[in-house]
Amino acid sequence: MTTTSDFYQKNALQFYNSTVGIDAQELYKYFLPLIPDGGHILDAGCGSGRDAKAFVSQGYKVTAFDASATLAAMAAQLTGLTVQTCRFDEFQAKRHFDGVWACASLLHVPYLELAATINHLAGFLVPGGYFYCSFKYGLGEVLRDGRLFTYMDEALLQDLLKSTDLWVHTSWTTHDLRPEKATEQWLNVILGLKA
Repeated sequence: MTTTSDFYQKNALQFYNSTVGIDAQELYKYFLPLIPDGGHILDAGCGSGRDAKAFVSQGYKVTAFDASATLAAMAAQLTGLTVQTCRFDEFQAKRHFDGVWACASLLHVPYLELAATINHLAGFLVPGGYFYCSFKYGLGEVLRDGRLFTYMDEALLQDLLKSTDLWVHTSWTTHDLRPEKATEQWLNVILGLKA
């Protein structure tokens, strides 16, 4: 059976080329003001490394990882960072981060595993840290081209968070930043860690 990370391994160059040039400032403006100047951000499922590069250029420290070894290598080349290859549940660090950034990555985790996955990543946050994540807007799970997508709406998110130490700081919807997918809606969420 093909897994989501197999898909990204096989299609790494195509995915890299379709995402690396996207201007995501519209998303950063909600997240970065919550992170201290020079703070440390964990880019979880960094893909092309586009966001990690943007954060480094604005003076933040960044730790990044991706489940695809090929994408991790491409992201490392783009950013100059050491990018680990691991899944969300495999990531370990002694460092506690000011923010976790999981842009269009956690949506590949099955819904029944999402709360545990989010809790695992939130465990690396400093008290009062913030956690950005985004999901395709809607309900249910879809398997498409060997990739699993877990859709999310506000009610489902609230339900999911009941078994975590996180609360919703801000949520908003956007259209996909890729012009060819502009009709797709995304739920963007910034979560705060309960003190």
